[in-house]
Amino acid sequence: MISLAGRDILHAWGKFVFTGVGLGLLIGVTLVMAGVYRGMVDDGKALLDNSGADLWVVQQDTLGPYAESSSLNDDVYRAILAMPGVDRAANVTYLTMQVRRGERDVRTMVVGIAPGGPGATPGWPPYLVAGRQITRGHYEAVADVAAGFRLGDRLAIRRNHYTVVGLTRRMVSSSGDPMVFIPLKDAQEAQFLKDNDAIWQSRRRTEANPALNRPGVPGLLDAVIASQSSNSSVNAILVTLEGGSTPEPVAESIRRWKRLTVYTRAQMEEILTGKLIATSSRQIGMFLVILAVVSAAIVAFIIYTLTMDKIREIAVLKLIGTRNRTIAGMIMQQALALGLIGFVVGKITATFAAPFFPKYVLLMPLDSIAGFIAVLAICVLASIVAIRMALRVDPAEAIGG
Repeated sequence: MISLAGRDILHAWGKFVFTGVGLGLLIGVTLVMAGVYRGMVDDGKALLDNSGADLWVVQQDTLGPYAESSSLNDDVYRAILAMPGVDRAANVTYLTMQVRRGERDVRTMVVGIAPGGPGATPGWPPYLVAGRQITRGHYEAVADVAAGFRLGDRLAIRRNHYTVVGLTRRMVSSSGDPMVFIPLKDAQEAQFLKDNDAIWQSRRRTEANPALNRPGVPGLLDAVIASQSSNSSVNAILVTLEGGSTPEPVAESIRRWKRLTVYTRAQMEEILTGKLIATSSRQIGMFLVILAVVSAAIVAFIIYTLTMDKIREIAVLKLIGTRNRTIAGMIMQQALALGLIGFVVGKITATFAAPFFPKYVLLMPLDSIAGFIAVLAICVLASIVAIRMALRVDPAEAIGG
């Protein structure tokens, strides 16, 4: 019956192949959707890996610095450095914004890194693919190649311009935006410092406040104005631990004595996957279910159509004594062949299409294996309708036809 199934496929090969290609495109979209989810998870893990931190110290009762905004005074890291078990602590800022190069805007995450270097200070890009690391205190930048920047490009970030001196790879935010690293002081100014008009208006309101112009308190007005013009905040403190120290006891000590929120690596991964991409993962899951149902409907329809086209042949098989199990096997073989063609086309389509997606698509072998098993299961289930119809065929139809 294997040859019989093959002969029947060859008889209607055009319909069979084109249906397999159409099914393959659906399967390709399904694999890409699964790859998008895997890519989002991998982006989050890459973000944590690239930070080089064991602990993240953020504003109390926030999910910062990635899931929520967080603001700390930039002198807090000194107190963190004095805590037992802490090896290094460095301020860092994160700001997602449009960075302009010439006439083009690119959405990036601008990262402000403290003075130091890769390996010595958390937050620095651990490696470069071209150029050099930042060596000056102002107006230099290292960018991820996904942003499309090149060495020597001039970037506009708020009011200042920066020269790209280095390029790195796979330094992205949890949403896949490429990172641009600049000195911490410049990043603080870009994120926290008000523009000139806002500062001028704030000074006018301050000067008009009678409580700040008391004769007995000299210098109070100047001190308030100076504080309004300062930018001494950061989003988080990245902490690395001494050898032999475990994260949770050190984190609990900082929470208790410094009244700050501290996250370990495991807790930060849970925030990224359970909070930031939870809605996206559910939406992708719904798309996968819809695509699976549509694929099953397509397979069921084409197998049913092929079975209807050979009702007389099935009646003849029954008339000569062919068992129902053999007939059912023939139809199921056709369904599995259709699924095999579809999976091969879908896998090839997903592999070649993935690099062209704007978001990172991670195609994992285990997902492909699971997809292959799911396709075969769908094809078996979809063939049941055609099998039931074939088994009801009356052998007398072979004579009457």
